[in-house]
Amino acid sequence: MPVAMPSRLPAGAIDCDLHPTVPGLAALTPYLDPMWRETVTRRGLDELVPISYPANAPLTVRADWRDARGKGASTAERLHAEALAPFGTGTAILNCLYGAQVLFSDDLAAAFCRATNDWIAAEFLDKNPAFRASIVVPMLNAELAVEEIGRRAPDPRFVQVLLLVGGEVPAGRRQNWPIYAAAERHRLPIGIHAGSTYRHPTTPVGWAASFTEDYISQAAAFASALTSLVAEGVFAKFPDLTVVLLESGVTWLPAHLWRLTKFWKGLRSEIPWVSDPPTTLVRERVRLTLQPFDGPPDSAQVTRLMDHLGSDEMLLFSTDYPHWQFDGAAPLPDGLAPALARKIMVENPLKTYPRLRETVP
Repeated sequence: MPVAMPSRLPAGAIDCDLHPTVPGLAALTPYLDPMWRETVTRRGLDELVPISYPANAPLTVRADWRDARGKGASTAERLHAEALAPFGTGTAILNCLYGAQVLFSDDLAAAFCRATNDWIAAEFLDKNPAFRASIVVPMLNAELAVEEIGRRAPDPRFVQVLLLVGGEVPAGRRQNWPIYAAAERHRLPIGIHAGSTYRHPTTPVGWAASFTEDYISQAAAFASALTSLVAEGVFAKFPDLTVVLLESGVTWLPAHLWRLTKFWKGLRSEIPWVSDPPTTLVRERVRLTLQPFDGPPDSAQVTRLMDHLGSDEMLLFSTDYPHWQFDGAAPLPDGLAPALARKIMVENPLKTYPRLRETVP
């Protein structure tokens, strides 16, 4: 069944989470150093382990966005035609999910992260001024991650550092702090995206038996990561750092913040560096992309959810291309007042990403 054409967005709308598709390992090979190209050949690598999503699942790529191989856009021209032009989007932040971070060799993971970033720059950023990108880093080695941030940060088209929500240790642990320090130094938000390095089960109680369980458990992973960032004192240590939760869903957050703040009141002597209530802290320092919007379809309940969030600055517009997380062709939920919709699509992204304010007309 054909999908209806989307309604046009306000001028200057910014899509904060869409995913170009790496067509295959061969696309990244030219961007590897000779040593690592030889390694690919010698080891017989033909593809990297995917971060998430079964290739043929309906959520992975919308039917009319699949090419002959069943994949989403792997070129700047096609990505613009499918993900920007129909909506009238002015700027889009590309978050490349391919699997470079999941490799067990720190050096090989760093090499593929470099290649991924260079591929994005050459094949997308150089070809369309509407695109920006996140820096993919080897998140299991902070030293190499900082090196990659420093290498790519001078290019203002890179506006964020990209991590996965499922890592080897909780997000707030101090071994990750050099990454946060480098991001803050370069005025780059930390984007934490759904996905895993698969060092641990994807649920807190063991490995899931189905994709459905894995998918639903992403909200619990984001809740754990957010709690860790607050409790370990990341926001106190890095006062200018913003964290963006990408593809996290939205409805889990109000109840989680209520519970976190409740226990903080009783146990705050254990974490004295958390001087402000977690609810206040998260509202000021954390942002969430809109898709998947897991709220009810009733507009009155959407309004109530926004009241529970307690802030009109936390949500950032996203389509999550090519994952199809929204109904029909309307990525915005019903019930948003026009002024709030514009804030989510334009004003909040510009406030969240300093480099957008400097480079977007």
